[in-house]
Amino acid sequence: MNKKKKPFLGMPAPLGYVPGLGRGATGFTTRSDIGPARDANDPVDDRHAPPGKRTVGDQMKKSQAADDDDEDLNDTNYDEFNGYAGSLFSSGPYEKDDEEADAIYAALDKRMDERRKERREQREKEEIEKYRMERPKIQQQFSDLKRKLAEVTEEEWLSIPEVGDARNKRQRNPRYEKLTPVPDSFFAKHLQTGENHTSVDPRQTQFGGLNTPYPGGLNTPYPGGMTPGLMTPGTGELDMRKIGQARNTLMDMRLSQVSDSVSGQTVVDPKGYLTDLNSMIPTHGGDINDIKKARLLLKSVRETNPHHPPAWIASARLEEVTGKLQVARNLIMKGTEMCPKSEDVWLEAARLQPGDTAKAVVAQAVRHLPQSVRIYIRAAELETDIRAKKRVLRKALEHVPNSVRLWKAAVELEEPEDARIMLSRAVECCPTSVELWLALARLETYENARKVLNKARENIPTDRHIWITAAKLEEANGNTQMVEKIIDRAITSLRANGVEINREQWIQCVAHNALECARAIYAYALQVFPSKKSVWLRAAYFEKNHGTRESLEALLQRAVAHCPKAEVLWLMGAKSKWLAGDVPAARSILALAFQANPNSEEIWLAAVKLESENNEYERARRLLAKARSSAPTARVFMKSVKLEWVLGNIAAAQELCEEALKHYEDFPKLWMMKGQIEEQEELMEKAREAYNQGLKKCPHSTPLWLLLSRLEEKVGQLTRARAILEKSRLKNPKNPGLWLESVRLEYRAGLKNIANTLMAKALQECPNSGVLWSEAIFLEARPQRKTKSVDALKKCEHDPHVLLAVAKLFWSERKITKAREWFHRTVKIDSDLGDAWAFFYKFELQHGTEEQREEVRRRCENAEPRHGELWCAVSKDIANWQRKIGEILVLVAAHIRNTF
Repeated sequence: MNKKKKPFLGMPAPLGYVPGLGRGATGFTTRSDIGPARDANDPVDDRHAPPGKRTVGDQMKKSQAADDDDEDLNDTNYDEFNGYAGSLFSSGPYEKDDEEADAIYAALDKRMDERRKERREQREKEEIEKYRMERPKIQQQFSDLKRKLAEVTEEEWLSIPEVGDARNKRQRNPRYEKLTPVPDSFFAKHLQTGENHTSVDPRQTQFGGLNTPYPGGLNTPYPGGMTPGLMTPGTGELDMRKIGQARNTLMDMRLSQVSDSVSGQTVVDPKGYLTDLNSMIPTHGGDINDIKKARLLLKSVRETNPHHPPAWIASARLEEVTGKLQVARNLIMKGTEMCPKSEDVWLEAARLQPGDTAKAVVAQAVRHLPQSVRIYIRAAELETDIRAKKRVLRKALEHVPNSVRLWKAAVELEEPEDARIMLSRAVECCPTSVELWLALARLETYENARKVLNKARENIPTDRHIWITAAKLEEANGNTQMVEKIIDRAITSLRANGVEINREQWIQCVAHNALECARAIYAYALQVFPSKKSVWLRAAYFEKNHGTRESLEALLQRAVAHCPKAEVLWLMGAKSKWLAGDVPAARSILALAFQANPNSEEIWLAAVKLESENNEYERARRLLAKARSSAPTARVFMKSVKLEWVLGNIAAAQELCEEALKHYEDFPKLWMMKGQIEEQEELMEKAREAYNQGLKKCPHSTPLWLLLSRLEEKVGQLTRARAILEKSRLKNPKNPGLWLESVRLEYRAGLKNIANTLMAKALQECPNSGVLWSEAIFLEARPQRKTKSVDALKKCEHDPHVLLAVAKLFWSERKITKAREWFHRTVKIDSDLGDAWAFFYKFELQHGTEEQREEVRRRCENAEPRHGELWCAVSKDIANWQRKIGEILVLVAAHIRNTF
C-alpha cells in the first residue's frame, strides 16, 4: 500500500457522516442542494400536467389556496350566536343552484335598500344638520376670526417674524435627570458627626442671622437649627414631621414681619396673600421692551425740559397703564411742583388721586389758578353732596363771573325759582350768551319773557334764535297774528345788521310744534321767491303733513298761479280733490293743467288714473287713445296695455302690445307684459320666446332675466334656469338682484352648500349690497346669524334691507322691544320699502296692541310705499289692481310666514 494515499479514499462514508461537520462548516445551503432557480412562468417537469398546473406559479397559487381553504374549527373561532367566523361549507362544491340563490338574495337586498333609500338619506342629512347646529365645527367657531385676516395688510403680514426655536440647548435636547431620594439615615449620620461651620451663608443673615432682632435666628426661643426640636429625644433620629411644622412656622414668621403693629392692620393678609399677588399683575399687553424705551424717553424729556406739562402727564399715564399707580401719582405730583400754572397737570393729578386726596389736590390747584373754569368744574364733580356742589360753584362764580359754563352748571342744580334769580344775574354778567337769555325767557312768565327777549335782542342783534323764540312764545300764547309780524321784523333787522339770511337754517330752527312760525317763514320765503318751485313744494308738503286740506288747496292754487309749468303742483291739487271725493273738481284742475302743459305725459296718465279708479273705463280708454295719437310715449302704451289686461280683454291687450313693440322695442316693460300675458294663458313656449326676444333688445334688464329664469324653473328645467342666470351675470356684472336669484334657485333646489358658495362669491363681487347681506344672515345657522348681522351692519350701516334683517333676527329670538325699535328705524330710513311695512304690521299683529297696529297701518298709508319684493308681488298682481295701500298691506302681511 502506498503510504501517500489516504486509506479511506474510495470507501463509502460511515453511517451519520456529515461533510464538514468536524471543522464547523454547517448551516448553509447551496444552489446545488435545491436545484436551479425557477421563474413563475417556467413550465413544470411534468409534461402531462392539466391546465392550471403547467407552470411553477400555478402550483404555488394552488398550494396557497389550499392553505387558505383550511377550515378553522377551533373553539376560539366559535360564537354561540353567530357560529363559526368562516363558512362551514366553503370547501363544498359551488353549484348552479347556489349561484341562483345568491343572485335572488342579492336582488332582494338591493330592492329593500332602494325602498327606503331617499327617506333614510334625508333623515341622515337632517340629523347631520341638527348636530352641526348644536355642535358647530372648529372652522365655524373661528369663522369671525378668519374674516379678520382680510384686514391684515401686506406690510403687517410680512412683518410677522419667522417661527424659530428659541429654546436653549438643554430644552432642545432634554436629558432626563436621574434623581435619587436621600434616605433619612444620611441626615441622621451627618447630624451625629457634629460638623462645625466656620462661615455663615449670607442668605441666612437676611432674615434669620445671629444678630437680627427678627424671630427665626439661632439664639431665639423659636425652633431653629441648633435646638433639640428636630431630633427625637433619646434616639438621634431625624423627625420629618417636625421639619414640616418648622416650615409652616417659618412662613408665619415671614408674614408677621411685614405687619403694622402700630395701626393694628396688616399690610399683607396671610389668607389672601396669593389673591393679592394676582392683582399686582400689570394689565398692559404690550412688549416690556417698548415700555422700557418709552419710560427712558419720557425721563429724558422731563430732565431736559422739566417745565413741560405734557411730559409729566405722559409719564404718569404710562405708569398707570403698566399697573404702577403709586408711581404714576408720585410723578404727577412732582409735575404739579414743576408746572404749578398748568391746568392739565392739576386735572390729571386730581384724576389719579383717590377721593379725599383728589379734593386736596384740587384745592391746591385753585390757589395756583383761581381763574380756571375746568378746575372748578372738576371740584364740583368730586363733591357727592348737592349742597357742597352748589357751594363750590358759587365760590367759582365769585372768581369767574363771566363764565357761561359755570353759570349753566350752577343753574342746573337749582330749583326753578332759584334758577330764575340766578339767570337774572347770569345775563347781566354774560349779556352775549344766547343760551342764558333763552333759558331765562323759558322760566319767566309771558309778559316778563317778552321783556327778557327784547333785552336779548338789544344785546345780541345778530342772532336769529332769539327772534324765532319770540315767535314761538307768541304762538304758544295764542297770538298767531303776531307771529308773521315778528318774522318780518326779524328778517329786516338781521339784514340791517349784515346777517346772511339762509333759508335752510331758518326752516331747520323751527320745531315741529311751532307750526305758525314755520308757516310764517314759508310765507315770507314765498314773497321773496314767488317763482321758486322748490319753495312752493316745501310749503305744500308742510301743509299736507301739518295743515288742513283747505289750507293745502289754497296754497296749491297760489302755487300753480305763480308756477304754471310745475306739473307736480297741478297733480298734488288734483289728488287732494280726488281724495276728498270731489272728482269733477279734480277733472277741472287736470283740464287747466293740460292747458298750461299741453301733451304732458304725467297729466295724461293722471287723468287716466282718475277715470279708471272711479270705474269710468270707457272715458279712460278714450283718453288713452287720444294720448296715443297726440302724445305717444312708451308709458302711455304700457298703461293702455295694462288697462285692457286688467279688464280681461286679453286679445286687445296683446294687439296693443304688438303695436307698441313696433315703436318702442327697447322698452323692457312691454316685453315683460307680453311674456306675462302668455304665461297667464299657459302658453309657455310663446312666453319663453317673448322673454328671449326682449333680452336681445334689452340685455341689461334685470327683471326680464328673472322672469325667464323663473319660467324655466316653473316648467322643471332647473339646469336651463341656472344657465340663464349665469349668462345674465356675465352680461350684467356686479348685479345684486341676479346673484340673489342664483342663490335662491340653489336653495329652493335643496343644494344648500352650492347656495352658500354662491353667496360668498356674490358678497365678494358686491360687498356693499344690503339685499345680499340680509339674505346671507338667514342662510347661516342660528348660532352664526348674530355674527353675520354684525358684519352686515359694518358694511351697510344705513341700508334698509340690513336693518329689516336685524329686526327679523330679534323677532326670531323673541326680543320684542329691540325688534320694534329696529322696525321703527327701518321704516324711518326708507319709508318707500313696502316689505318693511308688511313685516312691521305682521310683527304688531302677533305682539302688539290694536292701537299699535292701526298706527303702523296709518303711517304706511301716508308713506304710500311702491317698492319691495313681496310688496310688488301683491300690488302688481292683476287681481289686486284696484286695492288701496291699507288693503295691500294686510294681504302682504298674510303671505308672510315666520320661517326665519
